[in-house]
Amino acid sequence: MSLNYDFIIVGAGSAGCVLANRLSANPKHKVAVVEAGNKDTYPWIHVPVGYFKTMGNPRTDWCYAIEADEGLNGRVIPWPRGKVLGGSSSINGLLYVRGQPLDYDYWRQLGNTGWGWDDVLPLFKRAESWEGGGDQFRGGEGPLTVSNTRVTRPIVDAWIEAAEAAGYRRSEDYNGPDQEGVGYFQMTMRAGRRCSAAVAFLYPAAKRPNLHVITRAHVQSLHIEKGRAAGVIIREGERTSTLKANQEIVLSAGAIGSAQILMLSGIGPPEHLREHGIAVIQTARGVGQNLQDHLQARPVYKTSASTINVEINSLLKQAVIGARYVFTRKGPMTMAASLGFGFLKTRPELATPDIQFHIQPFSAEKIAEGPHKFSAFTASVLQLRPESCGEIRLKSSDPMAAPAIHANYLATKNDRDTLVEGIRIARRICTFEPVKSLVTEEYAPGIAIDHDDYDGLLAWARQTATTIYHPTGTCKMGSDEMAVVDNRLRVRGIEGLRVADCSIMPRIVSGNTNAPAIMIGEKASDLVLADAR
Repeated sequence: MSLNYDFIIVGAGSAGCVLANRLSANPKHKVAVVEAGNKDTYPWIHVPVGYFKTMGNPRTDWCYAIEADEGLNGRVIPWPRGKVLGGSSSINGLLYVRGQPLDYDYWRQLGNTGWGWDDVLPLFKRAESWEGGGDQFRGGEGPLTVSNTRVTRPIVDAWIEAAEAAGYRRSEDYNGPDQEGVGYFQMTMRAGRRCSAAVAFLYPAAKRPNLHVITRAHVQSLHIEKGRAAGVIIREGERTSTLKANQEIVLSAGAIGSAQILMLSGIGPPEHLREHGIAVIQTARGVGQNLQDHLQARPVYKTSASTINVEINSLLKQAVIGARYVFTRKGPMTMAASLGFGFLKTRPELATPDIQFHIQPFSAEKIAEGPHKFSAFTASVLQLRPESCGEIRLKSSDPMAAPAIHANYLATKNDRDTLVEGIRIARRICTFEPVKSLVTEEYAPGIAIDHDDYDGLLAWARQTATTIYHPTGTCKMGSDEMAVVDNRLRVRGIEGLRVADCSIMPRIVSGNTNAPAIMIGEKASDLVLADAR
């Protein structure tokens, strides 16, 4: 194995796969991608509904868990993150959501020149191949296939129609100029199979002789020489080696991994590093700070309509569904994690939606445990722009030890108020036809909690809400004292080192984070190539 490269990318997740493709397109650049996980040979990765089998599975998931969280009544909840080629794009729910133009314009207003909506829209377009074809908002020729859902369900149709009856409008394309409305999600699927970042970007480039993909290699730390990132120390089994970077290293290990690697390398809050016996190379107080995530409350309604809960409640039914998928690539096995969406406002005076619904024609206490025995649907709701911020901290200087994740959910009154109002809107929509006649019982929160009982609804959310898997912000971009990278994604104070993943977000985007992660990979590739020798 060669030990010398022009560019080393740490992490073959959504952004890392994009970088691998774009940086290796020029044959003069020798590129290495280092991934701690394995190849994506596990069959369930490529089946859209396979997230039931990949989340919580140590074969494909880091299986992180947060520290006991006061905002969740002291509960500890799982935080799945992909540990495989493609990263979380190989285990996620396939939902393709860019966010709102306002999100990126706000980044620009914070001083991050080049990151406004007009700047990033061409990058979103370059990355995608939208089945509707390219236009002023959508890309038609990119590597990432984005399609409308192939699965519909009467209960989801009924919820969307009820939302319209409640006064909300139907959205033709929430990834266009206006996110607001209700409808069916778009998904990263190609011919009935998951179109992960590995499938879309990494594999088309994998045969290039100048691209070297290294799997099952755990990064121990960066090798810093005289203020420059000169290499990456990796561990493969019991063997440790150093890969040298002639030009740049790009951390794309995610909001958890990138912050952890920086701290293990001596780049971070000095007092915290010294606690763990790590020599301080560069003071960077923002490393691990500014952690943001979307917290979902999950109202569940029993229904007389058919849902996935009862459609798979026998081995025979499962066999029929499986056979249909094998022979046609159609049916329930092509279903994303959610079918229906709603981007809505809790108050009419808001400029843009502040809550998001994920409408799922199934229900479960925990995804890994499988669905309830009764027919039901879930009207999951989250706050799009939470104010609460947590942090990533080291538990030890051992690179193999998971860091401490302090999510700090529901720490502000606005976050609590918005989530409670989201639950109330979920309830209100279910009082409109045609979904009203299909609901037989509100299973959760349950009618024992009155609609106007703020404390009761908040207590239910604290006891049952969970992540929807969007950690961001721990290596934020900016120019203030807590910024870790500048607007060109360069780590402040260290030459030859950038971060390119969702950790660079100064504020979380209004929606799911896979599409923005891919856009960040596209942007980073342009920045790296502009400075390349």
